[in-house]
Amino acid sequence: MQKLIDISGKSEKHYKSADVFIKRINVFWLMLMVLFIAALPNTSFSKSAPPPMVPASFSDIADEARPAVVNIGTTKNIRGGGRVFNHFFGQPFGGDEMLRQFMAPFLEQQPKQYEQNSLGSGFIVSPEGYIVTNNHVIEGADSISVKMYDNKEYDAKLIGRDPKTDLALIKIDAKALAYLQLGNSSDLKVGTWVVAIGSPFGLEQTVTAGIVSAKGRILGSGPYDDFIQTDASINPGNSGGPLLNLEGEVVGINTAIIQSGQGIGFAIPSDLAKGIVEQLKSSGEVTRGWLGVAIQDITPELAQYYGLKERDGVLVGTVYKDHPADKAGIKAGDIIIRINDETVNTSRELSTSIARHAVGEKVDVAFVRDGQIKIVKVTLAKRSDSDQVEQSLSQSDGGSFDEFGMNLTTLNEDIASQFGYDPRAQGLVVANLEADSKAARAGIRVGDILREVNRRTVENTNQYNSIMKQIPKGSSVQLLFIRGNSSFVAVRLVK
Repeated sequence: MQKLIDISGKSEKHYKSADVFIKRINVFWLMLMVLFIAALPNTSFSKSAPPPMVPASFSDIADEARPAVVNIGTTKNIRGGGRVFNHFFGQPFGGDEMLRQFMAPFLEQQPKQYEQNSLGSGFIVSPEGYIVTNNHVIEGADSISVKMYDNKEYDAKLIGRDPKTDLALIKIDAKALAYLQLGNSSDLKVGTWVVAIGSPFGLEQTVTAGIVSAKGRILGSGPYDDFIQTDASINPGNSGGPLLNLEGEVVGINTAIIQSGQGIGFAIPSDLAKGIVEQLKSSGEVTRGWLGVAIQDITPELAQYYGLKERDGVLVGTVYKDHPADKAGIKAGDIIIRINDETVNTSRELSTSIARHAVGEKVDVAFVRDGQIKIVKVTLAKRSDSDQVEQSLSQSDGGSFDEFGMNLTTLNEDIASQFGYDPRAQGLVVANLEADSKAARAGIRVGDILREVNRRTVENTNQYNSIMKQIPKGSSVQLLFIRGNSSFVAVRLVK
């Protein structure tokens, strides 16, 4: 009987050894493949992208916060028959006496007084019944009522208000109330979730959610604009209600909307509100720190004039004599870069930073002068919020024009008074301009005060003429002006 012969010429024992070897190789390659796959990004082999970071529910936040959110109603007594009757029967037909006599019996039947009602929102900030809302919600109200989460109603009294930030503090006579904590709006990041609660269109305890769309928005509503923008739905009636983070802290006070836009609402940052609420609670009014300077942002022209590589900081245009900055040694032309540890890059940031400090408080002011950083301690004074009288400039007569088309006159008390400047101001005033001259085309205005030429101070026309004679024809001339007691204007002209 013939044996079956393997055509490979290998024995049975060899086959078994080879089989073990192959199995070991397969295991090795399998392990290598597993390690390779594990090292790849997860998304490469995932069937779908990971779920978005959306909270499973906002109900816990709403349940905790809603007992501290209130509906505010106000009543204002309007006297005199109302605008409609006054407008229609004022003088619409040139004072037709026959019409007036004909309508007199009808007019006598019209109400001499009527009530105007409005609604808004607010939130409790202490168990003693202090409530934060917007100033525009309660402004001019003859009576204020507060409706609670459990439908109880209270009469409220006004503690204080601050029109410049549109904040107000009212109080109801109640104890042991649920209240909300003011959080840190500076910790908010664009894109994080927030929740708004209020009474839009009178629909009480409405909860909406969205994200922080932007920070530091300026709407032109006041000198301390610094709004949080959110797409959490906010409508009329939400004013004064809280904007909450996911920890249930108030990070903003809902205040404004853009009527032509959807998903665009604005809230006052809690960091700005904290100090104001405390002042209103303790004294019923707000006093702000005052540095005693007129400031402006650094334009590209000013940065070039001062040889600045960056446009960081705020330029001091005027230092008011005997005010805090003057006493501390700050001068016009200094560039303020920091208040305490807070960096400031715009005039609004500087104003807001100083306003957050109390009157009498000492702050460290860091500024740049001649390329060197200096730090001085300034004791802030009380800022007066009285309206400033708008100053108008009138042209003075005569004189010859220089090669740039300017008629320059040395400042004295009479001329300074005529142009509305401080009598102690020094420099040359632009008394007149030639039409279509180099100066006029560069934006120089009548009433501007020329302070420097090529970084050299000029106080009279002799100094100016002497400096100009030393500058070759065709060379660039840098001129620095003061405009309106505050702003610096840098201009480059070719001689």
